[in-house]
Amino acid sequence: MKAVIQRVSSASCSVEGNITGEISDGLFILLGVGEDDTEADAEILAAKTANLRIFCDENDKMNLSVLDIEGEILAVSQFTLCADTKKGNRPSFTKAMEPVRANALYEYYKKCLAEKGVKRIESGVFGADMLCSINNNGPVTIILDTVIWRK
Repeated sequence: MKAVIQRVSSASCSVEGNITGEISDGLFILLGVGEDDTEADAEILAAKTANLRIFCDENDKMNLSVLDIEGEILAVSQFTLCADTKKGNRPSFTKAMEPVRANALYEYYKKCLAEKGVKRIESGVFGADMLCSINNNGPVTIILDTVIWRK
């Protein structure tokens, strides 16, 4: 699984003009599910996401997690993170997991975030054409890929 995690002061996602998810201070996450990803990847990624210390403390040091600030998360599925761009200029998405299984892992990832203590988790709509708006705070953007944690 790949995640692009952005520290935000606000973020929203809409489909056909209807807001599907909206948060204030917290994390905006684009989540890519690859063909080899498992529930174990979702569990590891959720733990890392919830505990990632990218919010500033009273000394302006990045020492606090989304849990510490009681922040919110807007998680959006994004299969294009699994793009293979080795050949040519048109990306291939054959490394992305097929939609039914990918949606199940996306939902499982959000469930794992809740189990780690994130109190509010908003979503996009899996597979929909979405319009996302973010106010990246910092800017702070972190990329996580579970492939580096596999044994």
